[in-house]
Amino acid sequence: MSDMPASHPDVRGGRLAPEELEANFADLHPALEAHEALVEADRCYFCYDAPCMQACPTSIDIPLFIREIQTGNPIGAAKTILSSNILGGMCARVCPTETLCEEVCVREVAEGKPVKIGMLQRYATDALMETGEHPFRRSPATGRTIAVVGAGPAGLSCTHRLAMKGHDVTIFDAREKPGGLNEYGIAAYKATDDFAQAEVEFLLKIGGITVETGKALGRDIHLSDLRNDFDAVFLGLGLGGVNALFDGEDASGSHDAVAWIADLRQTAELSALPVGRRVVVIGGGMTAIDAAVQAKALGAEEVTLAYRRGREAMNASAYEQEVAATRGVHIRCNLQPARILAENGHVVGIVFERTKVGSDGRLAGTGETVTIEADQVFKAIGQNFLPDGTQAEGGDIALDRGRIQVDAARRTSLPGVWAGGDCIADGEDLTVVAVEDGKIAAEDIHAALMAQAKVAAE
Repeated sequence: MSDMPASHPDVRGGRLAPEELEANFADLHPALEAHEALVEADRCYFCYDAPCMQACPTSIDIPLFIREIQTGNPIGAAKTILSSNILGGMCARVCPTETLCEEVCVREVAEGKPVKIGMLQRYATDALMETGEHPFRRSPATGRTIAVVGAGPAGLSCTHRLAMKGHDVTIFDAREKPGGLNEYGIAAYKATDDFAQAEVEFLLKIGGITVETGKALGRDIHLSDLRNDFDAVFLGLGLGGVNALFDGEDASGSHDAVAWIADLRQTAELSALPVGRRVVVIGGGMTAIDAAVQAKALGAEEVTLAYRRGREAMNASAYEQEVAATRGVHIRCNLQPARILAENGHVVGIVFERTKVGSDGRLAGTGETVTIEADQVFKAIGQNFLPDGTQAEGGDIALDRGRIQVDAARRTSLPGVWAGGDCIADGEDLTVVAVEDGKIAAEDIHAALMAQAKVAAE
């Protein structure tokens, strides 16, 4: 990376042999074999009013697809899954099922061992994708056109649903590849074998979709033009800004964890990616865990994840924390970063202040400091929305708490413009939630366009 001089003795690539790197970045959860899937499906109680289905943000009919696997019909199971969540293959790999469907599984409540819903979902969707066929047919063309800005989970979900209904969709993305978070933000060991791009190619088989990459809103395309040239616009912009943290962030060896993970995901040769000997990751969410685990996997000798509150307050699930711990990451809590220490412009350590939660529930510093040696520091403390490009004739898009304000149908304050995913006020950093946003918006866009067509025909 540009701010990481190769001459620095403690930040370099090639710490591990190729076979070690291959093992460290192998699939986190190898796929189930057919017999294993049948055995696991047999454990399902096929509950009436199943709590697992209610816990799924996309409302997948989980008992039905597991029943279909049990009866030897994984292709049918996949169609059930994808009818609710077209990115069901990636969600099976990255969803925190332990805090969603599996957490409320009756088997979990009664025995502490839920049905492996995520693994069964992967088994079914992989089986369908291996056929090379697309399970849905495109409706007759409506003659209506929609612009989707952002080829991440929300944009892809919206795009597929609209194309399936017969609309023509052009999807724009600022990066070189479509996929968004799934392509650039997921730990490499969670989505191996270029799965994100394989899923995009699978989704595009519905037809009626044009993809234009390298097109950024506000730079190459403009909202006013899109509103004039298309019948509707959907914004799935994600979060492009990085929260500021402390003094010394500009020192060599200090990085944004999101950007570093994106670089790692696009690196053809992992042994060429420099990593520190002593790495500190600041944050308590999934990105922090992913950065810490992958730094260790690249050969860092010591990796410390520092979080300002206690473990119970971390956004990363207990399972993710366990993954990090079992892979050699040391998690330290109640440490708030104060400043980076640097020598000759490069990171040599970071000073933390110990914290405690007061009787009022607020976090406060204790005045006591701790210094952790480090030659590489990653910030994973969240991102913010950059509203660049959301201005248009007729007014700017209204924001709420720094993100795009939408109603229940994902309509923005500008007529003809919808939004979803992380960029909206109630967006969550979950692929499955973004997929649902895109689906809800697509249904409302379709209803609006069909209502307009009906009025025009009268």
